[in-house]
Amino acid sequence: MQRKTVAILASGTGTTFQSILDSSRRGDLIADIAVLASDRKDCGAVLRAESAAIPVLHLLTKHQDEAIRSLERIFSEYSPDIAVLAGYNRILPAEFVERHRERIINTHPALLPCFGGKGMYGLNVHRAVIVSGAKFSGCTVHFVDTGVDTGPIIAQAIVQVSDNDTPESLSEKVKAIEKPLLISTISRLLYDPYRIEGKRVMFT
Repeated sequence: MQRKTVAILASGTGTTFQSILDSSRRGDLIADIAVLASDRKDCGAVLRAESAAIPVLHLLTKHQDEAIRSLERIFSEYSPDIAVLAGYNRILPAEFVERHRERIINTHPALLPCFGGKGMYGLNVHRAVIVSGAKFSGCTVHFVDTGVDTGPIIAQAIVQVSDNDTPESLSEKVKAIEKPLLISTISRLLYDPYRIEGKRVMFT
């Protein structure tokens, strides 16, 4: 089996990047990280990548054309099989997303299509879940499209919302299942056949 590669886009502390890297090095994930791309030169993800000798690509974001050219380097220079948004805090240009449709994935800390869209990030998501009265929440791995949290759903995992949960405690519950789900989903996408019908991703 030919070992495949992933690109990681991150803007923050890099805990998800680290989880993917650790899984790769343990052999839980049969894939290598081709590059860590970031819009922030001094963020934790960049520091982790540098210490692990993973190539780092600093993304330019000031102008739209500049941003697209910068993002295109991920695929043109490093040729990953898929790109993973791991705490990347910018919306990708539609032109770039369309060109690489079904090659970019993201995680969301709720059960899409509920509690997604503009403004639904961080504790805002978990606060909205609690206010809604929902008894379950979770996380979703989905393909990125030109909307916000609207791409085809690949995988989901569920947690129970307790009566005494706060946005912070619910966030911790979701984080505990989010990284394992992402890693297992990356592996399935890289090596298992699947098809997409509408918003559904079905493995065959």
